[in-house]
Amino acid sequence: MINFYKMMFFNTMILGTLISISAYSWMSMWMGLEINLLSIIPLFKNKSTLSSEATLKYFITQALASLILLFSIIMMMMMTEFIPQNFNLFLLMIMNSSLLTKMGAAPFHFWFPEVMEGLSWINCFILLTWQKIAPMILLMYNYQMPMFLFSIIILSMLISGIMGLNQTSLRKIMTFSSINHIGWMLSTMFNNQSIWMIYFIIYSIISLNIILIFNFLNIFYLHQLYSKMNYNISMKLFFIMNFLSLGGLPPFLGFLPKWMTINYLINENLMFLAFIMIILTLITLFYYIRITFSTLTLNSSENLMLKSKIKNFPIMMINTISLLSIIICTMIFNLM
Repeated sequence: MINFYKMMFFNTMILGTLISISAYSWMSMWMGLEINLLSIIPLFKNKSTLSSEATLKYFITQALASLILLFSIIMMMMMTEFIPQNFNLFLLMIMNSSLLTKMGAAPFHFWFPEVMEGLSWINCFILLTWQKIAPMILLMYNYQMPMFLFSIIILSMLISGIMGLNQTSLRKIMTFSSINHIGWMLSTMFNNQSIWMIYFIIYSIISLNIILIFNFLNIFYLHQLYSKMNYNISMKLFFIMNFLSLGGLPPFLGFLPKWMTINYLINENLMFLAFIMIILTLITLFYYIRITFSTLTLNSSENLMLKSKIKNFPIMMINTISLLSIIICTMIFNLM
């Protein structure tokens, strides 16, 4: 049973994001971000003590980012009276940094893995997807410092690759995967918001598939993953295909937005950035394949002839549709 207060706060969380992205002024944009923040805090509430700690960490970090954002907005409003004009770029960098902190891009990602570690899978999904919409769209409105954002893109991909190699917690692996995808999404924002939207939607679908499997099996660590997957071969197959899709391997849906992004970057003569992004993504792809390969190999307790019954039809249906949608998308783009 869903509590009434959770439904109310879920609606106000969505409302806060919509107010923020459709605002006419920076102050109303900030107000939308605050409504969103105050609404998500009660949703994080859980029986475990870790959730209280994660909620507090999230609130302090977001409040600090909002404070810096508000400071930069007020300073820019006072620009004509007290502050010299060439100070504008510095304030813009402060504003962008606060938005990057809100979405969890490296090197402002210090809070992200710690908060994720204390949340349930459904809350993790909200944090990985919905909570990134408002900061990313607001960053699009003032995308005026390409070199600063290029360095953020490269750092996000480098840090997520190196930090993700050492993890055994699935929530932290999903976090560093998300930071890597933030790098890809930031690169699409430069002049082409439609690719960003396609990328974000596809990333959300793949993340939903993986998180539904984790939530259904109630697993949070790699050793649990290996033991639970042995008795459900169909679930194991869907999990492997979704993880490879998240990495962006060609036959799967996750390859489509990366393909479009690389194509767009090359058309914009950003070959060097595209090359570095591809190379750094290989690090994350390495630990995706390491997880899937370990899951794929047979254990002594597993029987190939074991008939695995489909226990959860909605999960299977969503997975099948998303994994087949690369064919549908290819047909649509060919006909357009």
